[in-house]
Amino acid sequence: MAKNNKTIFTGAATALVTPLTENGIDYEAFGKLIDWQIDSGIDALVVCGTTGEASTLTDDEHRDAIDFAVKRTAGRVPVIAGTGSNDTGYALDLTRCACESGADAMLVVTPYYNKATQKGLIKMFTTLADESTKPIILYNVPGRTGMNIEPSTYLALADHPNIAAIKEANGNISKIVETATLVGDKLDIYSGNDDQIVPIMACGGKGVISVLSNLIPGETSEICHAFMRGETQKSMQMQMKYLSLINALFCEVNPIPVKAAMSAMGYCENYLRLPLTPMEEANEAKLISLMKSHGII
Repeated sequence: MAKNNKTIFTGAATALVTPLTENGIDYEAFGKLIDWQIDSGIDALVVCGTTGEASTLTDDEHRDAIDFAVKRTAGRVPVIAGTGSNDTGYALDLTRCACESGADAMLVVTPYYNKATQKGLIKMFTTLADESTKPIILYNVPGRTGMNIEPSTYLALADHPNIAAIKEANGNISKIVETATLVGDKLDIYSGNDDQIVPIMACGGKGVISVLSNLIPGETSEICHAFMRGETQKSMQMQMKYLSLINALFCEVNPIPVKAAMSAMGYCENYLRLPLTPMEEANEAKLISLMKSHGII
């Protein structure tokens, strides 16, 4: 049976970088970035996710960044707040805060380092969804967290009224097909990998939560919307056109390359907090060359 939840967005949501300086978040730059993304045709924004360096933001910065993004966006597109943690109590606090700030949805990653059993995942996600007043997107990124959400676990969570969607970055198309088969229209699926937008949409996905769209929001959105219009060849051609750029954005740990790219575009400083360090010179030169070849800079 179909869920009653409204789809949070279709198309592309940018997993936004957080403009940082040695003094903290650069809110002037953050505001300009948000405005440019929306003006360029992005469908939604994700703040304080992996790309937003949430893991090294202070608690106050994390909450303030969500609040700022909601206010700056002013309802123009949905704002999805990253509120996951390996500490479920802390994730609950962040989720309540983001709901109060007016975020449209929460992005909740699997616990990292301490990890969990599938039973533990079901209990954790259910606990967060029970307390949230906004829909939740489950975030599966085993390459970073060391654990995977199994298709049967998605099925066990699919009927919860506040669990609306999946950001799937496990890279395993066979598992994603299995998930889509099990959950049907109960959960929306978004690609968490920019090189798999079209394959996942072919499995019924609603779009992508994207790193690439930091650089080219309109084009990334069009990959999705062309597919939804039935222009699958155009969509796939665009996916392939930007594949080398996508690969360059992940040649070092995300968000190291995208921070370098956004700095080259003038949207932030190329400043990261340890343990992240600026991009290696040779890799950065290749990235900048690709950006120039695509007319981005």
